[in-house]
Amino acid sequence: MAYPFQLGLQDATSPVMEELLQFHDHALMIVFLISSLVLYIITLMLTTKLTHTNTMDAQEVETIWTILPAIILITIALPSLRILYMMDEINNPSLTVKTMGHQWYWSYEYTDYEDLNFDSYMIPTSDLKPGELRLLEVDNRMVLPMQMTIRMLVSSEDVLHSWAVPSLGLKTDAIPGRLNQTTLMSTRPGLFYGQCSEICGSNHSFMPIVLELVPLENFEKWSASML
Repeated sequence: MAYPFQLGLQDATSPVMEELLQFHDHALMIVFLISSLVLYIITLMLTTKLTHTNTMDAQEVETIWTILPAIILITIALPSLRILYMMDEINNPSLTVKTMGHQWYWSYEYTDYEDLNFDSYMIPTSDLKPGELRLLEVDNRMVLPMQMTIRMLVSSEDVLHSWAVPSLGLKTDAIPGRLNQTTLMSTRPGLFYGQCSEICGSNHSFMPIVLELVPLENFEKWSASML
């Protein structure tokens, strides 16, 4: 999760988020190089009294500054499209979980099990135990197996919500009457926090998401205890 005064993105937990972090650094480096070049040229024009007329009117320069931006845009667009298709691809999910947004809590249903569903409410500040995080802890965490492909079906029963977990690279809109789907896979165990990322009413800030990723053996024990 994020920490105070953090400047970058959260540590990646899924292969998709690792690709997103790499693309972020790739695009940021291109922006940095362009900004440095433009700043250098502006500084040169303001501090140099001499003007090279051939440079100002040359066809070669106009050709370069037309073709070069097109090449830069292609170097940004190609990896972006690759990641976009990776995020939409679903390969034989091992588990399906349906998430429903409500005002103002989440409900989860494990569709591969006969009767495994529960609601997840935020724990009020007055009920928090030492070490728990304000506005982020819930009474029922969603437990999932790690290193397995999981399909999330996301919808809503009232207004627009958005189910988002930054460290997994997930953000899927919960729309009433529509079922959106996304895929998640964690490469390591742990607790991962998220929040509703769509303005959904007065208590929009009070519907956190907590994912507990555990080994498959622990998940089977948890699911057996919940049935």
